[in-house]
Amino acid sequence: MEGLLPQLEVVRKDFPILERTLAGGMPLVYLDSANTSQKPQCVIDTMVDHLERHNANVARAMHQLGAEASEAFETGRDRVAAFIGAPSRDEVIFTKNASEALNLVANTFAWARGDLAVGEGDEVVITEMEHHSNIVPWQLLTQRTGATLRWFGLTDDGHLDLEGIDDLITERTKIVSLTWVSNMLGTVNPIAAITRKAHEVGAVVVVDASQAAPQLPIDLAAMDEAERPDVIAFTGHKVVGPTGIGVLWGRRTLMEQLPPFLGGGEMIETVTMERSTYAGLPHRFEAGTPPIVEAVGLGAAVEYLSDLGMEAVHAHEQAITAYALEGLATVPGLTVLGPLDATQRGGAISFEVDGVHPHDIAQVLDSRGVAVRAGHHCAKPAHARYGVQSSTRMSSYLYTTPSEIDALVEALEYTRSYFKLG
Repeated sequence: MEGLLPQLEVVRKDFPILERTLAGGMPLVYLDSANTSQKPQCVIDTMVDHLERHNANVARAMHQLGAEASEAFETGRDRVAAFIGAPSRDEVIFTKNASEALNLVANTFAWARGDLAVGEGDEVVITEMEHHSNIVPWQLLTQRTGATLRWFGLTDDGHLDLEGIDDLITERTKIVSLTWVSNMLGTVNPIAAITRKAHEVGAVVVVDASQAAPQLPIDLAAMDEAERPDVIAFTGHKVVGPTGIGVLWGRRTLMEQLPPFLGGGEMIETVTMERSTYAGLPHRFEAGTPPIVEAVGLGAAVEYLSDLGMEAVHAHEQAITAYALEGLATVPGLTVLGPLDATQRGGAISFEVDGVHPHDIAQVLDSRGVAVRAGHHCAKPAHARYGVQSSTRMSSYLYTTPSEIDALVEALEYTRSYFKLG
């Protein structure tokens, strides 16, 4: 099977949880990686070692443990910057997750002054396929400022409808925010082309890269200046790292103009009773004690992915997704939501099975050891666009094997017989 990582079985041994046996003696078939990825032993060991041997707060500590913790924390930032090709390490800001990163941007725009101020007559453009984390913050921004929220619609085959882009992105557009890869439809969006169009009218481009960072090679520094987004956000737990940490990368020229998001320790330059002045990037947006061990673990995670090679990871995802689409097509009554061409999508595949509720499908699959997601996947508008309330979603990753896809298809066939669908 072309495109699979040659060392797939070796890679799987890096993830101890994949050896689990579930209730009834069923081996674990983990197909919920779009929700959270599993963690390799090196990430687990790195975090345990830090807690056992180097645990201390960062920054001002003058003792040896403090120096070690500070170095480990900032090494995590260096590794993340290298992973995404950030032009400067200081443009990498740690948050608690991608949702906080997107809220940080939306809120600071609500408070911005001068050319970045958002108000009546301005427009913010999003898309109908967004995760709720990239819808609600912009709804709040426009409600609070009097600006107008607009969005790209979707085609029947799960792509952005770009026919009206010239009417949607205009001189009134202040911000364009969109997902790089849809968590529900799997669609890979043309970020470069949309960014270029937005920059032509002076708009800021924010990209939710939560589903892109785990599976696509990202090199911000190598992008054409006109096609490079101004902000990207992603979360640690989808890139084989820990929960509790997210990444916000923002162009220095933009982030230095935005006001702070949270006030407190570490984000200040000086404080008096009358006023405060603020630190430079990235500490300006990192108030309080940061997620220290999580940053250390995230650094180990992205180094692990970099050692594998993101081109190889992407090739594997495309190959296993193509194999999954072929297998799902053999299940009677099953309809895939989103593109059917694996080269146009990521590893998350949402689907319906006629006559069976997604929650029932997920429960029956779980009884066979197959872990999938069921619900609206925090993408209710996209589900509404296709006339469905919810869906079942399987999602592969770098450790997924063809035999696991076979197990999914067999479990879906069993589900049909279980519900006597013929």
